[in-house]
Amino acid sequence: MNVLVIDGQGGGAGKLVVARIKTLFPQLKVMAVGTNSVAASSMLKAGADHSATGENSVVVCCGKADVIIGPLGIVVADSLFGEITPKMALAVAQAKAVRILLPFNTCDNIVAGVTDYSIGKLVGMAMEELGKIVEKGS
Repeated sequence: MNVLVIDGQGGGAGKLVVARIKTLFPQLKVMAVGTNSVAASSMLKAGADHSATGENSVVVCCGKADVIIGPLGIVVADSLFGEITPKMALAVAQAKAVRILLPFNTCDNIVAGVTDYSIGKLVGMAMEELGKIVEKGS
């Protein structure tokens, strides 16, 4: 199973996601794509099997992923302070992969009814969802 982790800015959320996947599901192949080199490098250091940067990498990797994990903003053009291009958002939204989105209420994207959880709690909940997907695929 191929898991694509997408993150931007400093890559902190993506770094935590990659590290948790590699701890809980070491059999999964993790591709990390950063909207910038800092985010990509951060996720690679956390244990991603491969890492890339930029718009074309997001587009290409979305077509190869079984699961995509990242902040909610990866499906909203111009979010993450402009790091998510319309092509990136469209690629994530149209991917055949299952999307596990972390609902950070930042960058002008607010999800009504979602509590402001810590990044650790959100990643933990994402890992529970990934576990369900892995279990179905086994």
